[in-house]
Amino acid sequence: QVQLVESGGGLVQAGGSLRLSCAASGRTFSRRTMGWFRQAPGKEREFVAAIRWSGGATTYADSVKGRFTISRDNAKNTVYLQMNSLKPEDTAVYYCAATPGDYISIGDFGSWGQGTQVTVSS
Repeated sequence: QVQLVESGGGLVQAGGSLRLSCAASGRTFSRRTMGWFRQAPGKEREFVAAIRWSGGATTYADSVKGRFTISRDNAKNTVYLQMNSLKPEDTAVYYCAATPGDYISIGDFGSWGQGTQVTVSS
């Protein structure tokens, strides 16, 4: 298991930017595919982005493609989510998650952070 702690959430106006960070414990971070998910009030948790440990390939949800960028720094055991051109519909609790494989369905992720709130005002 990997311990994950998110930070960087907050309140921002529409059109603004935020960068989320997720710090991971353990020596196996570099061999974990990392993902970001979000959950808005009354809605199910949904996939946002993922970056694979093998090769660093990235995948994005259509709703954030072109606005959000996921990246990782294996030396710092940290994964980031740069969010630009934020919209009110991006408002949610954002969760970081880790999986040892390359599959990125929500059920594949066994380690989760506690979440960080992102609120985008119109």
